[in-house]
Amino acid sequence: MGAGQAPFSLWWLALLALGAVLWLLPGAASLRGAALRGWWAGAGYVLATHFWIIDPFLVDPVRHGWMAPFALLGMAGGLALIFGAGAALAHWLGWSTRSRALALIPALLLAELFRAYGLTGFPWAPLGSLWLETPVAQTAALWGVHGLGALTLTLLLVPMALRARPGLAMGAAALSLATVAGLWLWGAGRMAEPQEPTGQVVRVVQPNAAQHLKWDPAYMPIFFNRARELTAIAGPEGARPDLIVWPETSVPALLHHADNLIAAIEEAAQGAPVLFGVQRSEAGLYYNSLGALREGEVQIYDKRHLVPFGEYMPFGELLSQWGITHLASAQGYGYAPGPEGQALLDLGPLGKGLPLICYEGIFPQDLRGFPERADWLVLVTNDAWFGQLTMPYAHLDQARMRAIETGLPMIRAANTGISAVIDAEGRVITRLGLGETGYADAPLPPPRAETPYARQGDLPVLLWALAFLLALGAGRIAIDRRRRAS
Repeated sequence: MGAGQAPFSLWWLALLALGAVLWLLPGAASLRGAALRGWWAGAGYVLATHFWIIDPFLVDPVRHGWMAPFALLGMAGGLALIFGAGAALAHWLGWSTRSRALALIPALLLAELFRAYGLTGFPWAPLGSLWLETPVAQTAALWGVHGLGALTLTLLLVPMALRARPGLAMGAAALSLATVAGLWLWGAGRMAEPQEPTGQVVRVVQPNAAQHLKWDPAYMPIFFNRARELTAIAGPEGARPDLIVWPETSVPALLHHADNLIAAIEEAAQGAPVLFGVQRSEAGLYYNSLGALREGEVQIYDKRHLVPFGEYMPFGELLSQWGITHLASAQGYGYAPGPEGQALLDLGPLGKGLPLICYEGIFPQDLRGFPERADWLVLVTNDAWFGQLTMPYAHLDQARMRAIETGLPMIRAANTGISAVIDAEGRVITRLGLGETGYADAPLPPPRAETPYARQGDLPVLLWALAFLLALGAGRIAIDRRRRAS
């Protein structure tokens, strides 16, 4: 199943593996057996797609390395409980192998939604993202990545539910294939539609600051000056970009102590607006922020969706007594979340940008908390925390899915990669690879019309899943009454 996620993106292999797992789940002999099968399947999937979680603990292995295996196994075991609960719910609702197979569709979909929204949420590697390298992914504009997950479960499980009747099962399988073919053609047509160019050029800057050196006082000015020099370089024939984007926390000082650094950025940009990651403090609280420098003024966006145990510590006072302190902030302080309802970044002729910082890019719902529609998305991140295996590729793919869902292009600046400019169909227009130092200029792609998913979010998918569950529940009650009567 993990083969469908970046950097492998073998969607066909992921479908085969998912099909094998779904074939086994309805056959459990008991509720406990169904829960255990779901738990084992979920644990395997999480281990395959989340093993990068150990990398932040290895940046400072002496202090934090001992926590790495506990973090990975704890995450796998904890998230697998959600899959186990979904499998158990399907078993409880069903009255036969066939009905339990059907019940897995809404039950596992609700498990995916709970993973995205429950507690603080962590929708990493959602099932629907396995379609990203195919035109079928374009349907995320209609129903989002979780709608794609619902589609996947339906296409696989309906034929399985009819396996006792080979003729019907073959017909359902043929209908599933025809559905995929139809959506494939629709998505290909959407991707082929001509778009009017904006005529604007954006630059992403990638200073490539190694995480173990990033906050070393001897290296901080080196990395800052590297980004400043990349900003100052003229493009072909002396052309200047219309917008320049630096990564997360790329200004090595708190904002209220950074006047000279901001002035240096403005001088290097030669009149172009610059978006940059910076930390700031206010009223004793610290924020992970994005600054928008334009005409000498800095507009601020404060990150709203923080990483638990990385940017803030749940039950922090208690855990700090055990030696578990914050991993992500430069000076050992946890961040406070930014307020809801913050304004878009207004850059005048460039339009308005919807800002996201790192972790926020994996939450489709976080893109809907702004008072108006943006013209483009911008995501600044520092993926140096997470090594160079799968996480940076999968994080980029999440950004691509957000572009499809919203119909908006995305500018993505990552400290050590992968920086990219992405069009509204999720295609990467230009990129800077992992471990590269440099910049990339690219035309800012145009936005599309507002998508159905951008307007409605996950509510239609949730209501469909609940209606499906209610129908199955009514069927279960009717069957139980009939059995008691006989």
